[in-house]
Amino acid sequence: MKHNLLALVAGALFGLGLCVSQMADPAKVINFLDIAGNWDPSLMLVMVGALGVTIPAFRWILKSEAPFFAPEFNVPSGSNVDRKLIWGAALFGIGWGMIGYCPGPAITALGFGLVTPVIVVAAMIAGFMAHKLFFEAKV
Repeated sequence: MKHNLLALVAGALFGLGLCVSQMADPAKVINFLDIAGNWDPSLMLVMVGALGVTIPAFRWILKSEAPFFAPEFNVPSGSNVDRKLIWGAALFGIGWGMIGYCPGPAITALGFGLVTPVIVVAAMIAGFMAHKLFFEAKV
């Protein structure tokens, strides 16, 4: 129960940060990505601020024997850049550029009561299910 409460608080804080920084506003994101047109570089400050907190925090936390609320760290060990990674990154970037939502802000924007985030999240879930159906190993 304590883990679920902590996850809820962390998720709410993350969603609040996305709203305050306007990352959940697709028009703001598209203007940030449109470097040849109506470019709005203000989201760069959000990203630099996030990196400024994350990089030192990860270095400090990973020096611990285990996370606060788990028996061990689960850090990916793969570092190969393969075809799947390139295609996945390309699809993510194309989708983000077309609609202005990536997964976190799309889920956050569900609370705004708009139709577009519902469609985006439904499409994400469909993509997850299609990946599972076509690409995960059959047992």
